[in-house]
Amino acid sequence: MKKHFVLYLNPPRPTFIQDMSDEERSIMQQHVDYWNNQMANSTVIVFGPVFDPNGGYGIGIVEVENEEDVKTFIANDPANGLNSYEYFAMMAVTPKH
Repeated sequence: MKKHFVLYLNPPRPTFIQDMSDEERSIMQQHVDYWNNQMANSTVIVFGPVFDPNGGYGIGIVEVENEEDVKTFIANDPANGLNSYEYFAMMAVTPKH
C-alpha cells in the first residue's frame, strides 16, 4: 500500500516569491517542471505555492512506497538546496471522488 507525505518547500528568505533573482527564477521553473513531470507519473497528488502574508512557501502531497522514496524525490528536485524541505507522513488520505 502506498503512503502519502506532505512536503513543505521553505524558501531562503520570506520575500523570496517577490524578489527572486533571474537565476533563482530559472531554478524555480525547473522545480515546477520537475513537479509537473512527477504529477504526470502519479507520484504528486497536488502542489503549489502558498501566499502566506508572513512569507510564501510551497506545499505538495506525494504518494510513494516509503520514506526513502520521499528522500529521493527531494534530492532530485532542482530547487533542493536553494530552498529547504520538511516532510511529514500523513496518517489517512481520503481519495477524490
